[in-house]
Amino acid sequence: MKAVVQRRYGSAVLGELDVPVPGQGEVLLEVRAAGVDMGVWHLLTGKPYLLRFLGFGFRGPKSPVPGRDVAGVVTALGTGVTEFAVGDEVFGTCEGSFAECAVAPVSRLARKPEGVSFTEAAAVPISGGTALQGLRGVQPGQRVLVTGAGGGVGSYGVQIAKALGAHVTGVCSTRKVELVRSLGADEVFDYTVADFTGTYDLILDCGGGRSLSRLRKAATERGRIVLVGAETGGSITGGFHKALGSVALNPFSSKKFVPLMSTERADVFDELRVLIEAGSVKPAVERTFSLSEALDAIEHVYSRRSRGKVVVTI
Repeated sequence: MKAVVQRRYGSAVLGELDVPVPGQGEVLLEVRAAGVDMGVWHLLTGKPYLLRFLGFGFRGPKSPVPGRDVAGVVTALGTGVTEFAVGDEVFGTCEGSFAECAVAPVSRLARKPEGVSFTEAAAVPISGGTALQGLRGVQPGQRVLVTGAGGGVGSYGVQIAKALGAHVTGVCSTRKVELVRSLGADEVFDYTVADFTGTYDLILDCGGGRSLSRLRKAATERGRIVLVGAETGGSITGGFHKALGSVALNPFSSKKFVPLMSTERADVFDELRVLIEAGSVKPAVERTFSLSEALDAIEHVYSRRSRGKVVVTI
């Protein structure tokens, strides 16, 4: 099979690999599309270096094929699999989705939503799942602020918060304002002109560029500030320093920082499927790339030029 092959950090090429064999609790997928997020860039480059100490591979990546978001068709079943049958259309996450075939655990797969393409489905799992988990507990009528609202997680954050009945304010750059409005935001701030104002019951901080003090000031007295990620740190810890610093501030205020460690699970993806089939959430795919252009797709996401999601089609 054709696959993007990565033997060391910082380098990958389109090559040939043997088709993998599914094991216990796994299925083999014919990959139709693979989503791209910042996590793919981190695992491609091995930065921040803290990731290497967290089990992703010290000298080189554990997985020879990058990519995690996936949508495709089940072509073979591993032992013990009863959740799916050959021919089922699914979406979720796996190791090595930038390939014509990939093995995925059934614990991280759900049935593909009706009425959406494989390309749209592949744009959902990690970014949509992160937004969904970050917005747990939002009540109708509450005020939600989403920074980085024109990006992957942010575009889902706006839609999911609206589906939960919140009043949603999005923050983004000029070229993403119309997208964020189209996703249903009640207010949109173009941060290149003027930063956001007001206070919020929950802040979903997807941008990572604002200080902890700025975010805390914008939260209501018992508000929550959910930190999705930050790309503002150096090569050693990246944005992790911000999450660690936020935890140290929590004992001194009723406003709570919540560094988000989202999980990739079938039940989360199934919740997203329901929202998509109900019309409450629609994947915002800006651009697609072919498998041979996968590195260009990763660079496009890293540049922060993308509006919504980027997908590699196979």
